[in-house]
Amino acid sequence: MTWHTVDAARFPEFAGRWRALHARGPAPALLADDFVAPLIAQFAPPGALLAWCEHDGDTLAMALVAPSGRGSWATLQPSQAPLGLWLQAPGQALEPLLAGLLRALPGLPLVFAITQADPMLQPRPADGASLRTLDYIDTARVTLAGSFDEYWQGRGKNLRANLKKQRARLERDGVPLRLDIVRAPGAMAEAVAQYGVLESSGWKAGQGTAVHAGNAQGRYYRAMLEALAARNAASVYRYWFGERLVAMDLCVEDADSIVVLKTAYDESVGAGLSPTLLMREEACRQLFDAHRFTRLEFYGRVMEWHTRWTEEVRTMYHINYYRWSWLRRLHAMLESRKAARAAAV
Repeated sequence: MTWHTVDAARFPEFAGRWRALHARGPAPALLADDFVAPLIAQFAPPGALLAWCEHDGDTLAMALVAPSGRGSWATLQPSQAPLGLWLQAPGQALEPLLAGLLRALPGLPLVFAITQADPMLQPRPADGASLRTLDYIDTARVTLAGSFDEYWQGRGKNLRANLKKQRARLERDGVPLRLDIVRAPGAMAEAVAQYGVLESSGWKAGQGTAVHAGNAQGRYYRAMLEALAARNAASVYRYWFGERLVAMDLCVEDADSIVVLKTAYDESVGAGLSPTLLMREEACRQLFDAHRFTRLEFYGRVMEWHTRWTEEVRTMYHINYYRWSWLRRLHAMLESRKAARAAAV
């Protein structure tokens, strides 16, 4: 079993190898080569590497990795990527892969981390002599089983009544509501530009984190959505009050799930109106009726509104693998003391 590393910028040369390993499953869109390549192009820091492990010509694992602090490396984790960029062949034991990668990385690192792992895709391993897992965030999903009406009746009475009231108010005011879905690769540039206008009009503009057609985020989302749309694996949901665009979702899709990556809405709409929730209700109705996907995934940290939409919550996690077992014990002891001091304050 041998690990190799090259500069991450060379990912396009190895995209076919990544694609073949990804196809062996599980195969979420969030780890597909055409999702990953634009991430590297826009956000890979200096020193980032593409690493792969092979044995007798068989690729066992691949990862995008980068230094993450003194003596440590981790999977490359731009904020635009919900999952750590790690793939491994089904049936492969994790610890030997991590031990080999740690030895292959430059600079004699003491610890390597797989960040933001999903227990539904990669079952959480038990802590061991050199391995330790840590909670990351709780995230939510909606299982798209049964009918929408059955699902909707299971939502809280307040949510259903509030959205019904909003629709009645807009109807009285003569405001037609419309949901459309953009799927054509050639329409993604305009969709990302529209999304940027919505997001730049809100609070993110003040923080400098908004998507804009001309910034790195905008270039990433355009390239990624165009690439996935070319194989029918991307969609942009747009919601309109008349001719006014008021909410958008940027989504990617695989065989089983649709993932909402980004949501923006017009913050200047009238008080008491929730364009995102109105859009989400109509989008969910279409998803239930279409029977194309089994899950709607959000992947962000669970917010209050998620709990009104679903009871399905799971905990994502990080994996730390240490060069020496005593270092893992020391790290755990220091973390425990830190937590105890914080609790005593």
